[in-house]
Amino acid sequence: MLDLLMVAAYLQQGRQQSGAGLVISETPNADLEVDTLTPEQAEAELARLAAQLARANSAYHTNDAPEISDAEYDALKQRNAAIEARYPQLKRSDSPSDVVGAAPAAGFGKIAHSVAMLSLSNAFQDEDVAEFDTSIRKYLGLAPDVPLTYTAEPKIDGLSLSLRYEGGKLVQAATRGDGNIGENVTSNARTIADIPHEISGAPEILEVRGEVYMSHADFEALNMRQADRGGKTFANPRNAAAGSLRQLDAEITRARPLRFFAYAWGSLSEPLSQTQWGAIKALEKFGFSTNPLTQRCDGPDQMIAHYRRIEAQRASLGYDIDGVVYKVDDLALQDRLGFRSTTPRWATAHKFPAELAWTRLEGIDIQVGRTGALSPVARLSPVTVGGVVVSNATLHNEDYIKGLDSKGVEIRGGKDIRVGDLVQVYRAGDVIPKVADVDIAKRPQEAEAFVFPTLCPECGSDAVREPGDAVRRCTGGLICPAQAVEKLKHFVSRGAFDIDGLGAKQVEQFYTDGWIAEPADIFTLQARYGAGVQQLKNREGWGEKSANALFVAIEDKRKIPLARLIFGLGIRHVGEAASNMIALHYGTWDALAQGMLDARSLEGPAYEDLIGIDGMGAVMAGSLIGAFAQEAERASIERLVAELVVQEAQRADTSDSPVAGKTVVFTGTLEKMTRAEAKARAERLGAKVSGSVSAKTDILVAGPGAGSKAKKAVELGVETLDEDGWLALIANT
Repeated sequence: MLDLLMVAAYLQQGRQQSGAGLVISETPNADLEVDTLTPEQAEAELARLAAQLARANSAYHTNDAPEISDAEYDALKQRNAAIEARYPQLKRSDSPSDVVGAAPAAGFGKIAHSVAMLSLSNAFQDEDVAEFDTSIRKYLGLAPDVPLTYTAEPKIDGLSLSLRYEGGKLVQAATRGDGNIGENVTSNARTIADIPHEISGAPEILEVRGEVYMSHADFEALNMRQADRGGKTFANPRNAAAGSLRQLDAEITRARPLRFFAYAWGSLSEPLSQTQWGAIKALEKFGFSTNPLTQRCDGPDQMIAHYRRIEAQRASLGYDIDGVVYKVDDLALQDRLGFRSTTPRWATAHKFPAELAWTRLEGIDIQVGRTGALSPVARLSPVTVGGVVVSNATLHNEDYIKGLDSKGVEIRGGKDIRVGDLVQVYRAGDVIPKVADVDIAKRPQEAEAFVFPTLCPECGSDAVREPGDAVRRCTGGLICPAQAVEKLKHFVSRGAFDIDGLGAKQVEQFYTDGWIAEPADIFTLQARYGAGVQQLKNREGWGEKSANALFVAIEDKRKIPLARLIFGLGIRHVGEAASNMIALHYGTWDALAQGMLDARSLEGPAYEDLIGIDGMGAVMAGSLIGAFAQEAERASIERLVAELVVQEAQRADTSDSPVAGKTVVFTGTLEKMTRAEAKARAERLGAKVSGSVSAKTDILVAGPGAGSKAKKAVELGVETLDEDGWLALIANT
């Protein structure tokens, strides 16, 4: 049984120093399962994750002093990705999904990677591996029975390194850095025995990529030597390898027992092979160490079987691995699959599972979000799960507490969750654990079934649950302080107005004191309180300098891009990505406002124009229209806009593109590319891709099987191209 006194001591230590034992902050949305997050909660959670992952990346990649464990980092990334997958319209401009590593440290020269060094997407369950295979087949248009070979190799837990050879000679070595620019560690890399200074038979230009690592035995010996001389000891082999390679004195690196596994490449003057497997064998011939556990696999079953074999050997390998990497073997298919913003489509990392732990459920709190959603949060006796001490967990919703899923089917054998229960918590892909199970045999006799509130704990208004909705919501609206405060917090968040000096804490303070009740009040704050500075500087936490800075920051945000204004309004279902999409479509605030008023009937040209935006569904459209249709909300918006100068949305320069600014619709079966490939390329060329044909459609690309859309295009006089015609149109761009 867990010694809670020891946990309490560890918890206190975690508050005082960095390391894997840091307590996860008990922010309301962090407690919630992704599937239960409302769009508003998801937006706030994405903002929190962006900030936390930025700090983690800097600590890990730049300072070699991680503040959280690898397991927690993976969980943060996975939660962020899961939220973005559920609400793609909410993806932030500074999304961690678009970030690789961190900026290079100041002590090193910089090297720009000619081919970006990207990260990998993650798989955590066997089902994720099958989905990886399915997604590739779908993208390539391959049937399930068409053979598709992969390579599977251990994922080394070390430091990524790129080695550039010209004419067979090592000319530079660079760390990953932020994926585009790394640190020049050439002198240090030359001291590693596994890295040849010269190679023969290689292409004129060859960038070899791999992982610098340290074996367990060498790590223990290094720490013993460091301790004997009173030097710095390392927490784990990965930190030791990173710290050793990134020494300003190469002689220190020379004295450290570093190793290198090669597994990939960057720039090439000529191909190494037609397959991943063949390229790895070529690297072996050049004298590089490659992992002997790498194997070819025909499909997900063999991939998972090899994963199990590697997992069974994990403890005896003598070096750290944290999963298995799968890659499409055919390099021509890799080229077709291409890349997302930070990850290749043709590869993924199957991570080893996280931990389970048992602890006591001390209480259940109900938190109210920006849209009035009532979310239950478990308060736990502190317990370490996956290297992180946690004291809260998601309970999803009232059905989950009762032992039911969203369809009313029993889960956990129908066992409900009660305060006082011994519960099992689980971490795999979620920052805050979920309560996975209950030990009924150890349930206290006095434990009572939890009664979910039907009144808002913040304002006392009725909390109702609409048919088909898993969430109960407060009906108080603007009179509910929790909703009002959360809306204001969202308004000043990074993706919205991002006002320096006005964060969540200050918003709560000003709201409580009656200084602000809606966004427009922020811009009239100084005028309403005279000099402003005099009123504010005497308040706790404020001085004359900080007060002046706040009012300057507010004035700076009177001029605001249209997309930021839309996002800042906090309209349900309208996230950051959707706000950019809407801004680009309408261009100006006046056009947007008039369009929403004209679309109130949910029919006619204005409504068709709105739902014709690619990615705009009826639910999002209804929320957007509703914000302008509700008298009180529209009045609040108008008071805000009266204080602002709203900038017109600007598109990227695609002046050399023949389809820039044109609206394109794809229909029928494309034979030379998948629909996803066609859409992605059209958008890169500045086109707007729509899902429906209208009078505003410029081009219809019709493949075999085109039906009603092709007929409507003819009726409207829309230019229609077949697939070859489309490819010819964009051939030189």
